[in-house]
Amino acid sequence: MKPSYVSDLTTEQSVTTFLLVCEKEVRSTKEGKPYLRLELGDRSGTIEARMWDQIDAISKEVDREDIVKVQGRVEIYRGKPQLSVQQMRKAKPDEVDLADFLPSTKEDVEKLYKQLVAEAASIKNPWLNKLNTEILNDPKISTRYKRAPAAKVMHHAYLGGLLEHVIGLCGLAHQIAAHYPELDLDLLLTAAILHDVGKLDELCYDRAIGYTSEGQLLGHIVMEIETVANAINKIEGFPPALKTVVQHILISHHGQYEFGSPKLPMIREALVFHYMDDLDSKLAAARAALAGESGDEMWSVYSGALQRKFLKLDAFLKSPAAAAAAKD
Repeated sequence: MKPSYVSDLTTEQSVTTFLLVCEKEVRSTKEGKPYLRLELGDRSGTIEARMWDQIDAISKEVDREDIVKVQGRVEIYRGKPQLSVQQMRKAKPDEVDLADFLPSTKEDVEKLYKQLVAEAASIKNPWLNKLNTEILNDPKISTRYKRAPAAKVMHHAYLGGLLEHVIGLCGLAHQIAAHYPELDLDLLLTAAILHDVGKLDELCYDRAIGYTSEGQLLGHIVMEIETVANAINKIEGFPPALKTVVQHILISHHGQYEFGSPKLPMIREALVFHYMDDLDSKLAAARAALAGESGDEMWSVYSGALQRKFLKLDAFLKSPAAAAAAKD
């Protein structure tokens, strides 16, 4: 077990530990002085880092996805911890355990995937049933689907996170369709299963969670439209109008132009699915913040995804101040 994790670095302190290089680039100050800007991480999270000396040597020696031994000082900058690195070198293989560096789901991935395949099989529309089933049964897709994170930072940002997210959305689809009977459950389940299939190619997640070159150039919405269109085109007789509906739900699931959707949701199920996806992702980000070790009895760690801290409600309601207020 390594000396300390990113989640431990919440106050000003000196630290020596092993971290994974998630991002690395040479930048310059306004005065023209070069420095190394880094994002370092482990299974507990990531931290921004700066290195001011030995820039040339370190930038040649260390690359993205390397595990490094760092010595430095944690500073609080604009309310968030930042690591000022004094020394850094590549870690030796016998110094580290890879399990320390990439977070992963605590769920049984094989069990979750069987559940997902069962959700696809439950779809009554024969065309949507065949589309979802064939995509999930493709070994080139299933292997990555079981491992992929749902995002780099925003939510479910760990191995198996995408599968967790999708299973959660399938559960929401059943509940929402039961409450609003005018909705087409088959379309909601299809949206849940396929809406992030482009992330299998957009993200890389062997040693660090990041973006592939194709992912940065195209984004997962464009990539999944191609994946799903190719799958549909292999199904003889697939109704063209239904293909258009599926594609619209996929391209509109971010809900707004500024969030990356080229079209606003203009089908009832597309609108509902956008809010389902948004709710599940935001609640996951809040859950992650509340699960972090903040060192504060009342407040969570800061959530970069949601740009706030969260009140630990149980602790607040049981506090002496709350009890005294209840008596007044």
